[in-house]
Amino acid sequence: MSFADRLQRAWYRGHPLLGLLTPLEALYRRVATARRQRFLAGGVDSYRAPVPVIVVGNITVGGTGKTPLILWLIEHCRSRGLKVGVVSRGYGAKPPSLPWRVMPDQPAAEAGDEPLLIVQRTGVPLMIDPDRARAVRALLESESLDLILSDDGLQHYRLARDLELVLIDAARGLGNRRCLPAGPLREPAERLQSVDAVLLNGASEDSTTGYAFGLRPSALIELSSGATWQLDHFPVGQRLHAVAGIGNPQRFFATLEALHWCPIPHPFADHAAYSREQLDFSPALPLVMTEKDAVKCRAFAPPGWAYLQVQAEPSKAFVAWFDAQLARLLPDHTTISRSTA
Repeated sequence: MSFADRLQRAWYRGHPLLGLLTPLEALYRRVATARRQRFLAGGVDSYRAPVPVIVVGNITVGGTGKTPLILWLIEHCRSRGLKVGVVSRGYGAKPPSLPWRVMPDQPAAEAGDEPLLIVQRTGVPLMIDPDRARAVRALLESESLDLILSDDGLQHYRLARDLELVLIDAARGLGNRRCLPAGPLREPAERLQSVDAVLLNGASEDSTTGYAFGLRPSALIELSSGATWQLDHFPVGQRLHAVAGIGNPQRFFATLEALHWCPIPHPFADHAAYSREQLDFSPALPLVMTEKDAVKCRAFAPPGWAYLQVQAEPSKAFVAWFDAQLARLLPDHTTISRSTA
């Protein structure tokens, strides 16, 4: 187990040595709080886009389901007649220049795994740049858009935003509720009081702490051919190799178990790069991975490798709330007005 894995386990399960990190946590908390206060006081030079900007982020380190929510938001906004664009930091990407427009035929090493996944699934205009304000400007110079979604960027205060949506893993919560490096929080837990909506990934019903949000497996997609397999493609009890290089790989393994298969887990670091040799496991069994991993493995995947496609399912209350926000932000858009009337 890597040091990062051990540290994350300590954040969520506890460890007495975390007390040694209290001075560093206090410093981190002061810096994070000061940045937020400067933004609220107008001391941060923030770019205000001419169209609404919705930030989808989290306050914890690790995966919480942002990409599936982004995919849902894209399709939902399009169903309301909106032209949507996306900006992303492009973590791990090494494009020739910045800002960089992600296209579906680019390699993941150039475009970033999550941005490439989003573009391949939806065809949405997407720009990557650690400077998200610059990414928004570049996107608007090349596209006529009604709305921009920022994939992550909750703490990127140089980009002004109209809505903040925060995802939390319902099973893990906020861990020990401490800030980095003594805990998983990027900002103090009190930050949740100022966001517009909290979605609890894995919750079965809405609560006072947030809207329920789930991920529903929809199909298996073979990497080499793109063929769609139904979820009964493998029989109950099928043993298979399960590959997950995401923020919380255990969630993926649990999903496969819920489909009544018997996964042999192979967790990798978030945003890991792969080679065919790394995934040549023994014994010879079917291999299933996440869609995020698949964008990095298509070039060398043999027949029989597949990824599990999932669909986001936010609660009805969140959908109604979000439509009301769209109507507020874009009052002249008649499609939205009719849908919320």
